[in-house]
Amino acid sequence: MPAVCIYFQVHQPLRHRRFSVFDIGKGLPYEDEEMNRQILEKVADKCYLPANLLLRELIEKYEGKFRLSFSLSGIILEQLQRYRPEVLDSFVNLAQTGAVEFLGETYYHSLASLFSLPEFRAQVKLHQAAMEKHFKFTPRVFRNTELIYSDALAEEVEKMGYQAMLAEGADRILGWRSPNFVYQSARGSLRILLRNYRLSDDVAFRFSDRSWSEYPLMADKFARWIKEAAAGCQIINLFMDYETFGEHQWADTGIFEFLRALPEEILKLSDLNFLTPSEVIDVYEPVGSLNVPEPMSWADVERDLTAWIGNHLQNDAIKTLYGLEKVVQQAKDDGLLEAWRKLQTSDYFYYMCTKWFADGDVHKYFNPYPSPYEAYINYMNIIDDFTRRVGGGKEA
Repeated sequence: MPAVCIYFQVHQPLRHRRFSVFDIGKGLPYEDEEMNRQILEKVADKCYLPANLLLRELIEKYEGKFRLSFSLSGIILEQLQRYRPEVLDSFVNLAQTGAVEFLGETYYHSLASLFSLPEFRAQVKLHQAAMEKHFKFTPRVFRNTELIYSDALAEEVEKMGYQAMLAEGADRILGWRSPNFVYQSARGSLRILLRNYRLSDDVAFRFSDRSWSEYPLMADKFARWIKEAAAGCQIINLFMDYETFGEHQWADTGIFEFLRALPEEILKLSDLNFLTPSEVIDVYEPVGSLNVPEPMSWADVERDLTAWIGNHLQNDAIKTLYGLEKVVQQAKDDGLLEAWRKLQTSDYFYYMCTKWFADGDVHKYFNPYPSPYEAYINYMNIIDDFTRRVGGGKEA
């Protein structure tokens, strides 16, 4: 029986204050606390609280047959604890249903897997500890930042004890093969679950697009698409941002009504059910290995890394950031280490992206700066200040 595997990413970056060259050396905080609070509260009210309540109702209504998974970055956990603890409690309540799985990831939602394996390992361990603390759950399945995956990374993740990893069902990797099967890593036995990006993006990006030929998307039609895609296959993986519900797709688009109706429409198709990622790898054997020599991600039409390291601005910023690793470690100062790690969040490099083609609207939507160049200047002013703090550069 084919299954549907739903995964939601939950993450909100810490927004930086406008940090000019004249602020360097003044001991100012990097984050804009009021902006972080306002954004977190808005998203909590529009998405997290109503969506969590709805998911709890659906799990109870279908007696656990409706199942799903989340990964929550350490950054969002800290913000929920600080500003909206009742939202964190609602995630804990979901965990207690037994129908929700929590995945491992990097605590700071970073690109450390590309630039520092020691730092990557440290952040994964921090995140695992957070999952055990808040949800009494030890992750078996790993989801890297931005769904970044490669053969080398899979080998590293397997060494850390994970049994499976999520990845993008990129056409350039799959060729003639389908993303609707379980695969195995090229260098080990790690299971790979691939996102069906067409079906996932139908909800995440196209749901409210009135120019889309399939608008409006109703739950019964979407369930039929899933059934058709699942024919002769093992699994349909629907992976997307949780903020799709109520934030990226506002409530007045009908997105919550769609979510409410979807489990019934899928479950009444007798040959489909829901499984969490761990259950998928327990039920299905891999149909073959997947070779991914160069990293891929879930971003943009290219499914590569160019959303974060595709131009000189991004490469300069990230090279400077990770160039501070040694001096930060040598300082043996927990406050400096945490500040450095917070600067690693992938969103900051995404803001510097200069791609303005098919994915331009997406980049502009998620960018709080007027331009990528202003994002770069603001970030590098912060890096300059931090370099002075850590003792790796000129004194202020």
